[in-house]
Amino acid sequence: MVSATVGRGAVLGAVVLSLLAVPARAATAEPDTAEQATLAAPDTAGVAAALRSAVTAGAPGAMARIDDHGTAYGVTRGLADRSTRRALTTDDRFRIGSVTKTFSAVVLLQLVDEHRLSLDAPVNRYLPKLLPDDRITVRHLLSHRSGLYDYTNDMFADSESGFEAVRNKVFTYRQLVALSLKKPRTNAPGAAYAYSNTNFVVVGMLIEKLTGHSVRTAYENRVFKPLKLRDTFYVHPRTTIPGRYARGYLTPGRAGAPLIDATAQTVSWAQSAGAIISSTRDLDTFYSALLRGRLLSAARLREMEEFSRVDSTTAYGLGLRRRSLPCGVSVYGHTGIVQGYYTYAFATKDGSRSLAAVATTSNNGQVQQAMWGVLDSAFCGKSAKATDRNRKK
Repeated sequence: MVSATVGRGAVLGAVVLSLLAVPARAATAEPDTAEQATLAAPDTAGVAAALRSAVTAGAPGAMARIDDHGTAYGVTRGLADRSTRRALTTDDRFRIGSVTKTFSAVVLLQLVDEHRLSLDAPVNRYLPKLLPDDRITVRHLLSHRSGLYDYTNDMFADSESGFEAVRNKVFTYRQLVALSLKKPRTNAPGAAYAYSNTNFVVVGMLIEKLTGHSVRTAYENRVFKPLKLRDTFYVHPRTTIPGRYARGYLTPGRAGAPLIDATAQTVSWAQSAGAIISSTRDLDTFYSALLRGRLLSAARLREMEEFSRVDSTTAYGLGLRRRSLPCGVSVYGHTGIVQGYYTYAFATKDGSRSLAAVATTSNNGQVQQAMWGVLDSAFCGKSAKATDRNRKK
């Protein structure tokens, strides 16, 4: 289903693992100087085709919402619930996985704006003796350059048994950090980009230490309420999603095995690295507001947009990913995986066009790949099809 709603007023607006498996490499943060091609109109037919491909590849449902200068386009395919056969709608809430990391980064950078911490100070200054190396700074956490091992590599070495072992478990932050510190660090602090959920677990600890409140309260007071995000929640350690939501299904590793309903879980193994619940509307609002400078000072936003190259199409800043599309447009946001959901949320540099999309499964590489096509059609328009044809020649 494709729908469009027009508004004349200004619109506000990664198991959690990275959607990109890339080797660690030397990383030097540089200001964002990405050039932008002329932005074509969104190709909603192309978006619908990409969502249809995701459903054909095994996702029970897939949806996307584009906000283009106040005009919203919603596209859905498939089901929100396999048992009741209810159709998916763009009003349905879902678990956003590592897209949570941008929310956490925003809160921490607001604290920098308030002179309550320094990005280049050792983490151990604020959390004494937590980490084994005083050279690890706050900036290293936010840019995935701390060298701290990602404990989820071991936790979900087997996707099904790993998930069942933790779906109802409640961890403390320190327990998660301890799991990481059982393993050697991946590199020296600042030497290389290496995606690790451990970094943003420590970010959550910093938020709670410096504010004196839970991350839930910090998210609510600093982001959810100011932006009027009516579908966005942090309910940890509760296992339920409030209100109307899409169920998420884990794809088993065994061919032919039935999908596993993974909707109910604590997400305690991720917390500030990946436990937020939201909707496509709210994610569009959030990234548009962020990139328009509504959440951070100009100085902090510039620092957030100092990117280290990850591969030929992606770079990482401070809790923010930049992706270069085939048409020459660069978009800014994050990706997320939590059991049952693949999430993609990006916007243009000026926040004038935003996209939020989700497929209601995980552990399925074909679905994951199909969903990247949503970005191309949303930001490159019909030229994305011609570019794709040229790449295949």
